[in-house]
Amino acid sequence: MTVKPDLPSDSKPPAGQRSDGTKHRVLIVDDSVFIAKQLGQILQSEGFEVAGTATDGAQGVAEFQSLKPDLVTMDITMPVMDGVTALEKILAIDKEAKVIMVSALGKEDVVKKCLLMGAKSFIIKPLDRAKVLERVISIINR
Repeated sequence: MTVKPDLPSDSKPPAGQRSDGTKHRVLIVDDSVFIAKQLGQILQSEGFEVAGTATDGAQGVAEFQSLKPDLVTMDITMPVMDGVTALEKILAIDKEAKVIMVSALGKEDVVKKCLLMGAKSFIIKPLDRAKVLERVISIINR
């Protein structure tokens, strides 16, 4: 009787995990509880850790400073402080910060401004699981 190994020896960890098994930590900044939850579920399904969530830009900047996540998803339109201002403040703290802007259709001019400021990529709402993971994985691996 031959015994098959449970896992092939060249199996790789989920995209949200480093080769040492630790998880990439993501901060989700969005005033929509629905979008934040949806993003969290998508990311956790690939092994990412949701380090924290924030419902406005000011809270997002504060959470960024305290949590020091590997990546931030940042909504553009939020109360208190919008995502563009929060992006600017986060990049002032860490110019290498990996921030992905999350935007509704019709905000192309704002998204372009954010990319020129230093955002690494963008995701368009409504969220598409495959596109979210593709963008997040490509930025986290840079």
